[in-house]
Amino acid sequence: MASGCAGAVGVGFTAVPFVSSFQPSERARAAGAAVEVDIGALKPGEKLTVEWRGKPVWIIKRTPEQLAALPKLDGQLADPKSLRNPADLTPEYARNEHRSIKPEILVAVGICSHLGCSPSDKFQPGAQPSLPDDWAGGFLCPCHGSTFDMAGRVFKNKPAPDNLEVPPHMYLSDTRLLIGEDKKA
Repeated sequence: MASGCAGAVGVGFTAVPFVSSFQPSERARAAGAAVEVDIGALKPGEKLTVEWRGKPVWIIKRTPEQLAALPKLDGQLADPKSLRNPADLTPEYARNEHRSIKPEILVAVGICSHLGCSPSDKFQPGAQPSLPDDWAGGFLCPCHGSTFDMAGRVFKNKPAPDNLEVPPHMYLSDTRLLIGEDKKA
């Protein structure tokens, strides 16, 4: 009887660390955690980049001119209403012209949907190398030339098949943004 009890205790001491090794590590839990960002100091035309789940997430405060240009581009875009792969790329609250909760703030994952490069900022309108003469501002992927407008929507006839991803997010206040959760959205 004593040997059986000692054996059971030994099995328990051995099993607990083994079973707990199946739990995700602290680092793995942190990698999927939501990220809180203060956007109070962000000025119109500026971009802030944060990391969420190992990806760059852009937070851009668009100018009134950038917002006014968005509807004029619909005919040149591959998916202007963000209807392609909506469950994976665009939460329901961002399936609008601005692809955002608040029109002036864009929150998007800064990874091209073609091969995973990070597009460059090309916010300045007008003719520029590798861009059309009537460029309204947006992003240019340096790898294969995909272009995106200021809402992260991809232009037609480009290698990128989809718009930039809009991650789940919500506002905790006017100046606090939570990326990775959208329970209140």
